Amino acid sequence: MKSASTKLLPAFLYLLFMAQLRAADESKLSPLPAPVSNNAVTISHDAGGPKIFSFMGIGPKKTWDAVSTSTYEMDPDSGTWTEERPVPGVAGRLAASAIALHDQVFIFGGYVVDAKGGENTVSDLNVFVPIENRYYRGHDIPVPVDDAVVGLYRDRYIFLIGGRSSATGDAVPNVQIYDTDKDTWMQGTPIPGTPVFGHAGAIIGNDIVYVDGAYKNPAGASPKYIASSECWMGKLPTSNKGDITKIRWKRLPDHPGNARYHIAAGAGPLERKKGWIYFSGGTDNPHSYDGIGYNGQPAEPSPVTFAFSAYSERWETINENTPDPMMDHRGLMVTHKGLVIVGGMEKGQQVTSKVTVVKPGRWK
Repeated sequence: MKSASTKLLPAFLYLLFMAQLRAADESKLSPLPAPVSNNAVTISHDAGGPKIFSFMGIGPKKTWDAVSTSTYEMDPDSGTWTEERPVPGVAGRLAASAIALHDQVFIFGGYVVDAKGGENTVSDLNVFVPIENRYYRGHDIPVPVDDAVVGLYRDRYIFLIGGRSSATGDAVPNVQIYDTDKDTWMQGTPIPGTPVFGHAGAIIGNDIVYVDGAYKNPAGASPKYIASSECWMGKLPTSNKGDITKIRWKRLPDHPGNARYHIAAGAGPLERKKGWIYFSGGTDNPHSYDGIGYNGQPAEPSPVTFAFSAYSERWETINENTPDPMMDHRGLMVTHKGLVIVGGMEKGQQVTSKVTVVKPGRWK
């Protein structure tokens, strides 16, 4: 006959296990090894579990020689970072775009800054293989861009939407589609609205959604760029036989809050809600890499976090006063812990190493 203590052992072990799970879920994510802003970020979901990545960006000095080539990888379960092999190239980049697919991370474009403050967009496509800690070169971007929106479609095609190009001297309307299987590029239906850069968005299912960004001031040179309030949705084919270069664009209603630049955005299900794209932070004052607006005034982050449902095509405010708001982002990661924002600029244009977790809270 088993003793009472023996009977209680399984229950005790179960409670201990659940407590450990809760503790792991509530554990804080460690800050980056170094402060960085305007860094390319993404999350992978391969067989080894989710991993968060940060590539390049600018350090606290916010000068041309503070642009980094660094690569950092974090395991969200442990919350700690590992420094990996730096991104190839003679100089670091700002405003690059990154997206993970299977066991690789694709890093597109961005711009380099010279000693005189000149900004030059690059056409580089670097592919990082985390398990081997190495890079290889993909086929160059046909129209080099920085500050573009990036999204993954059908676990094969990566879309670069809009962005700025020093090749044209302005924002471009191009939708460039990279086939990861064939290492080739296609051109999709251009965006029909005002070409922008520093906009925010993602692809979820068969839908592209992007908002805001900056465009050249049509009234003159002061300020050079102003914020756009345009929000757009692009419908991609639902059939595997459809032409993925044909995108049906339509204008969306304005989102909650002011038009902004460099919002953190990412897509994914969270708390049993599916089909949401999340947006947090950014600033209503488009700015250069030092955090000073093109109008000469310091840019400050917005505290508004909101979301868009691709299924019901509606906006929802998540938090009008998000704690510790940030700006100068290239994306956010949707995880079981919440919306993860890596680095960026805090109030006062301070470059940070913080890893912020925004909790969406109770849904209506």
